[in-house]
Amino acid sequence: MKSFFRLLFPALCLLGLASTLHAQIAAKVQRAKIAGIDLIAYPTGVKDVVTFHGSLPAGDAMAGDGNVAIPTLVGMMLDQGTTTEDKFAIAEKLERVGATISFSVDTQTVVIDAKCLKQDVPLVVGLIAEQLRSPAFSAEEFAKVKQQFIGGLQRQLESTDFRAGDQFTRAVYPIGHPNRQPAPEELLAAAENAKLEDAKAFHAKYYGPAHFTLVAVGDLDVPQLQAELGKSFAGWTGGSDTIHPAKATATDAARNQDVFMADKTSVSVIIGQSSGLRYSDPDYLALRTGTAILGSGFTGRLMANVRDKEGLTYGISSRMNNDAFSDGDWRIGATFAPALLDKGIASAKRQLDLWHTQGVTDAELEKRKGDLIGSFKVSLATTDGMASALLAAVNRGLDVTWLDEYPKRIAALTTPEVNGAIKKYVKPETMFIIKAGTIPGATPAAAPAKN
Repeated sequence: MKSFFRLLFPALCLLGLASTLHAQIAAKVQRAKIAGIDLIAYPTGVKDVVTFHGSLPAGDAMAGDGNVAIPTLVGMMLDQGTTTEDKFAIAEKLERVGATISFSVDTQTVVIDAKCLKQDVPLVVGLIAEQLRSPAFSAEEFAKVKQQFIGGLQRQLESTDFRAGDQFTRAVYPIGHPNRQPAPEELLAAAENAKLEDAKAFHAKYYGPAHFTLVAVGDLDVPQLQAELGKSFAGWTGGSDTIHPAKATATDAARNQDVFMADKTSVSVIIGQSSGLRYSDPDYLALRTGTAILGSGFTGRLMANVRDKEGLTYGISSRMNNDAFSDGDWRIGATFAPALLDKGIASAKRQLDLWHTQGVTDAELEKRKGDLIGSFKVSLATTDGMASALLAAVNRGLDVTWLDEYPKRIAALTTPEVNGAIKKYVKPETMFIIKAGTIPGATPAAAPAKN
């Protein structure tokens, strides 16, 4: 029966929301400060199912000058038992009712995801509170999560995509910027040397209701939800804001960098720069839409030319990243066979230069606007999608009204606006080119030292 409920969740969530999308979203939102937490409740026609999606600022960037592995290690400890129950007892409670709770750590936040039946909201809210407020911090479990962290990172280091993206952050972002990732060897050493008392101190400093946002979508009894949240989180204090740094300044990193990896069948390439934009900035949507025309999906110029016409790549795209809380980056990402690497990069750069110098056409913009509006509406047709969109809007510094405004903003974009943003922010002549894989002519010794 529990597995049956899990299988039904996606279908129930979709059927219940699809009929409500014509209505104004913001008008249905019930938002309140409960026990210091920003609770955003969105009741829908879904029957019996409730989805939670939330975040609080305790991500990797909060490590500052301390041990850079600690924020993720603390996040990994949240589901390893509390001061009152071990992890098996908590798992059994959730399994019995077919509910799920999970935690993950990103650059700036700890992300909370949960799903349950309506009748089990009190149980799930109580367990979320218990796990966030009072993790057990068992020495035995801490040793295990350290090894899990190290093993996971070592596996990631075998991925050419991961190595290219990781190196790109240190080329684009200066020291101290939250989007700049520590070098892998620094992370591995930090995890090895992480101390339990440091994890406890980090939890005490950064975990709290300040700037904690929790979104609930589905078959909600909002007064009951507010009461349960108030009861479960009563007396909890502390927390921190996210980091909003000054815009990234230019680094002195080499414009072309190779990360050699032996015995790989492909080379991952990133061509890009810092964007200088946050999602909430006025020019952002214009540049994002233009970027989608260049390289979003099979209808983008990059796939149509570099892959379909010239047959040089397995996959290629362009996008804007890492810009919810701070200025982010603009990039083309591609994968090439080693023998086609130089031709592939040259082809991608030709398309980039053509897009930059000539801009996009009226026809391209009209089609892409329709695609963006359509995909956005489809993404809101599940409780998961709606919860993610509401949280994303708030984390980007916008109001929940953004979900109603977005299609109108996209529809209003003009070709001169889009082409103006491309010219203003994209600088092909100064972009970084990062390659990771078995690069022809390169050797491990020739790979640049990580900074």
